[in-house]
Amino acid sequence: MVYLILTLLGGIGLFLYGMNTMSSGLRNACGNNLKKILEKATRNKLTSILSGMLITILIQSSSATDVMVIGFVSSGLMTLEQAIGVIIGANIGTTITAQITAFDIEAFTPVLIFIGAVLYIFFKKNSYRSVGTIILGFGILFQGLDLIKTSIEPLGKSPAVMELVSGISNPFLTLLLGIIISAVLQSSSSATVIFQTFASQGIISYDTAVYLILGTTVGSLSDNMLASLSLNIKGKRAALLNLIFNVIRMVLMFTLVSLFPGIKDLIKSLSPDNVARQIANTHTLFAIFSVLVVMPFTDQIVKLSKLIVPLSESELLQTTSFELQYLLQTEKIPEGLLMDQALLEVSRMGRLACDNLKLAVRSFFEKDTSLIETVKLNEEGIDELSGKIVDKLVDFRQLPLSPSHMQKLYKFIQVVSDFERISDHAENIAEYAALMESGEASMTNIAIKDLNLLSTYTIESMDYSLSLFEKEDTKHIDEAVKLEQRVDDTKEMIINGHIDRLMKESCDPHGGVIFTDMSIDLERCSDHAFNVATALADVA
Repeated sequence: MVYLILTLLGGIGLFLYGMNTMSSGLRNACGNNLKKILEKATRNKLTSILSGMLITILIQSSSATDVMVIGFVSSGLMTLEQAIGVIIGANIGTTITAQITAFDIEAFTPVLIFIGAVLYIFFKKNSYRSVGTIILGFGILFQGLDLIKTSIEPLGKSPAVMELVSGISNPFLTLLLGIIISAVLQSSSSATVIFQTFASQGIISYDTAVYLILGTTVGSLSDNMLASLSLNIKGKRAALLNLIFNVIRMVLMFTLVSLFPGIKDLIKSLSPDNVARQIANTHTLFAIFSVLVVMPFTDQIVKLSKLIVPLSESELLQTTSFELQYLLQTEKIPEGLLMDQALLEVSRMGRLACDNLKLAVRSFFEKDTSLIETVKLNEEGIDELSGKIVDKLVDFRQLPLSPSHMQKLYKFIQVVSDFERISDHAENIAEYAALMESGEASMTNIAIKDLNLLSTYTIESMDYSLSLFEKEDTKHIDEAVKLEQRVDDTKEMIINGHIDRLMKESCDPHGGVIFTDMSIDLERCSDHAFNVATALADVA
C-alpha cells in the first residue's frame, strides 16, 4: 500500500512537471506574439474572448494568460473592460488540456520523450529547443498519467479507499474538495486531468467528478489572488475580475446540475463508454455555457470590482493628476490656442516629474519609506500621462499647422520624453532609499553631505529650466547653462572624493555603488532639465 501511494505521488509530480515543461516550451515558441495578440485583439468583447481562448490554447495554461493580463492592466497597457474578455476566454481555452488527455496515447510516451530530448539536447537553435521542450513535456505528462493509473488500479479495489471516497458524495463537500485540490495544484487543468484518471479507474464516479471540476474553477485562482496583493490598484481589480467571474460560473453551474440532473445524463450520452471524455466534455461545455451567459454582464462585473476595491483618497488624487486636463477639447480651435494648451499640459507634466524627483530625494535623506511607494505610484501615473500627451501631439501633426507651430510640436514631444526620464531617475533614487533603509548598504556622513549638495543643485537647475520653458523665455538660457555646469562640476568633485575614500577603504562597497549611481541619476536629471530649457530656443 505504501509503495502504491508513493507511486501515485510520483506520478502526480511527473504529470505536473510535464505540464509545466510543456507550457514553458509553448510560451517560448510563441515568443512576443502572445503580447501582440493580447494588446491588439481586444477591440471588443468578442475579439477579447477569442484572443484569451487562443492564447490559452497555445500555452496550455489559463493561469499564465491571467498573469499576463493582470500585468498589462497593472501597467496601464490594457483596461479592465478589455481584460475581462480575455480572462473569460481563457476559461474556455484551458479545457482543451482535458480533451487532449482523454486520448489514450501512453504507449507512445517513450517515443515522445526520446524525440523531445534529442531536439532539446542536440540542437542549438532556440526554435528547435522550444519544440523539443513541448514534446518532452507532453511525453512526461502522459508518463505521469500512466504511473497514476498503474498505482490507483489496485487502490480502487481497496475497501478502505472506497469507504473514503464514498464519504465525499455530498455535492457541497465535493465542491469544497475540488477547490482545495486545485488550490494546492494551482491549476484547474491539472486537477481535472487527475480527476479524469481517477474516474477511468473507478475510484470516483462521473457525478462526483462533475462537482470536483466545478470546484477547480475557483481553487485554481489561489496563486493569482496571492500575487495580486503586491500589485497596484489596477492589478488587484484585474485579479478580482477573474475571481468574480469564476465564482459566478461555479454557482451558476452548481445550481443548474443540482436542479436539472438530466444535464449530466445528456453530456454522458455524447460519449457513453468513455468517462474521461465525458469529464472533458463537461469541463468544456460548462465553460462555454458560462461565458455565453456572463458575457452580456461583463460591464457590471467591472463596476463590481471597482466597488469592492475602491480608490483611496491619495490614489484618487493621483488618478486625476495623471489625466489630461488641457488637451481634452482640441477640435475646431485656433492653432495658436492649441499650442498654448499643449504648452500648459506638457508643463504640468514637467511639474509632476520634478515634484516626484524632490519626493524621491526626500525619501533618501529623510529615510521615509512611506514616500518610496508614493514615488513609484507617481512614476506609473507620469508614464501614463506621457503616453496620453504624446498621442494627442502626434494627432496634431495631421492638422494644417504653420511651420513654426509644427516645429514647436516636435519640440514638445521631445520635452515630454525628457520629463518622463526625470521621473524614471526619481524612481531609481527611491529604490536606493529602500536599499539604504533596509540596512543592505551604508554611507559615510561625507558621502551623504556630498549627495545632498548635488541634489540641491540639481533641483535648482531643474526648477529654473522648467520656469524658462513655461514662460517660453529664451533670453535667460545662459543662466540655465551656468546651473547645469555647476551640477556637472559638483558631480565630478564628489566622485573624485568618493574614489579617494575607496582607496582608503573607508567606504562600504555596496553604499559606494549607490553613491555612484545616484550621482549619475542626479546629473542626468540636470541634463534633461537643460534640454527642456533650450527646447524652444531655435523655434522660429
